[in-house]
Amino acid sequence: MVSEHEQLPVQGAKSGNPEAWHVLFKRYQLPLYAYARELVHDEQASLDIVQESFINAARHLGGLQDNARFGSWLFSIAHQKCIQHWRKRRPDPVPIESEEADYESGEADPREFLIRKEQEAAFMKLLEQLPVPHRAVLLLHCVEDFSVEEIARITDAPPGTVKSRLHYARQSLKKLIGEYPS
Repeated sequence: MVSEHEQLPVQGAKSGNPEAWHVLFKRYQLPLYAYARELVHDEQASLDIVQESFINAARHLGGLQDNARFGSWLFSIAHQKCIQHWRKRRPDPVPIESEEADYESGEADPREFLIRKEQEAAFMKLLEQLPVPHRAVLLLHCVEDFSVEEIARITDAPPGTVKSRLHYARQSLKKLIGEYPS
């Protein structure tokens, strides 16, 4: 997830440097939020999960052995927070949001915008039909670009299980797409 050119100030954060924490927060707040939001379908709970993940990271950062694995370590914390959320409560249905709020007047063609939004909504509806473990590995791999080994650490599952879940998630998604009315 972190490119060779992107150096994260993990050591500075371990030393208590607030600027280092600011950089880490800015780098990971949106990807963590998007991941949590896709899994728990609750905006406030997702924001809470991001906040709690960073609080836990601050408390336990000294125990992180390999600074280069900060991203997958932080996602594993968020993943555990999502599991805790599921255990407490089943997710509510996703609210229908106003298309007008998302549309920027600078976009070329409002029809293209609406078609894209409809396609995104249809895809998300299909994705929501996957079992949570399959959806989680698919999001981590395809959206967040984590390797199988990193996903295994995040989800606390063997790499073979992650590969299997990715395989079945892709198969299920292909089947759902094929069944989706066009």
